[in-house]
Amino acid sequence: MLRIITQWVEAQSELRRIASRTHDDTVIHKEATVREVLQTVKRQGDKALLHYTQEFDHKTLTLEQLRVSASELDVAYQQVNCELLDAIRLAKKQIEAFHRQRVPKSWVHFGDDNVVLGKRYTPVDRAGLYVPGGQACYLSTVLMNAIPANVAKVPRIVMVTPPGIDNKISPAILVAAQEAGVQEIYRVGGAQAIAALAYGTETVPKVDVITGPGNIYVTLAKKLVYGTVGIDSLAGPSEVLIIANSIASPVHVAADMLAQAEHDTMAAAILLTTDSALARQVVAEVERQLEHHPRRTMTEKAIAHYGLVVVVDSLEAAAQLSNEFAPEHLELEVEEPWELLEHIRHAGAIFLGCSTPEAVGDYLAGPNHTLPTSGAARYASALGVEVFMKHSSLIEYSPQALQKVANAVNILATAEGLPSHADSVRLRTKNQGDGDF
Repeated sequence: MLRIITQWVEAQSELRRIASRTHDDTVIHKEATVREVLQTVKRQGDKALLHYTQEFDHKTLTLEQLRVSASELDVAYQQVNCELLDAIRLAKKQIEAFHRQRVPKSWVHFGDDNVVLGKRYTPVDRAGLYVPGGQACYLSTVLMNAIPANVAKVPRIVMVTPPGIDNKISPAILVAAQEAGVQEIYRVGGAQAIAALAYGTETVPKVDVITGPGNIYVTLAKKLVYGTVGIDSLAGPSEVLIIANSIASPVHVAADMLAQAEHDTMAAAILLTTDSALARQVVAEVERQLEHHPRRTMTEKAIAHYGLVVVVDSLEAAAQLSNEFAPEHLELEVEEPWELLEHIRHAGAIFLGCSTPEAVGDYLAGPNHTLPTSGAARYASALGVEVFMKHSSLIEYSPQALQKVANAVNILATAEGLPSHADSVRLRTKNQGDGDF
């Protein structure tokens, strides 16, 4: 049952509890397991992948089955209906259009005395995409990770995903991957898949950056291999925070809360409202919609542990609580959402107005649905093209320009106790008059 809170201090305490729901003592034990998996895959390669797939996923694979074959990719199209294929292609079109606007541009500035400064953006050579398995078919995750990598023009994109029933991978996943430009797919999941991407095996190539969400073992593995490779973020359980007042429909608000809670038992669904009547109506509506929910057991647990309704005095107060929580998804179901937006500082994605459910962002609005969770929106952003790119600084000095700064470089290098730094400039300028020191 959803609880209704009216006290400010209690609301703050509950929001802190929910935000820290992934920080418990069991993480230490899980991290030790992940470290062992990483080191074993690093040493044993493919052999370890097969072993851990058997141990953790209870699937027996041969080496030949690790990579999804071309025939499997072809057959997948025959197993997906036209309506789903059209929806995938619509989503791809809109996600691609959005991410093309995010491609950083290289630039060069020509200053005085022929000083040239700039930045040059280039993609990584190889990107690894992790797509979770489990009870759902996360084809949207495929699109959200593969499309920005393609827009960034990464030369080689590799995807990993756990094997399903009879070691098969959902045809929808395979079709979405191909539509998004991914042909190289491996049926391996968990921490062992992250290890394979980070270190490489005889079959799976080493990559430069790994993106995509997963369970706690995948997240810990990404954390531990960071530095060997780049990562997008450490994604936690999904969460939505809704700010609503009397204009919001309790039916819609309840559906949006359940849309997050049905992800897993640790998903969070929070409503902040100025209307006590709406608060009561939403609690009742959540109960009603749960009655015949196909994923009731999981969803009910999430609501019971991490569902919350808070009645506040004003929308500004709701914005303050929201900023403290820094939600992954934030819905503003009020009359003037753009005005309330001025009070919002921290959120992964913001959905404005009563006709913008978070689900449109999950699938095809365009912005990426891989977002910072558990308060990370205070400093982190959505997955984008720039994650698959890096920039190099460009610097060129003419002899005259170097002459002008030579003395300053000497002073700074001497202050740091680095004489060869000073020499590298002095030897170039010692015969040019003013720069002689």
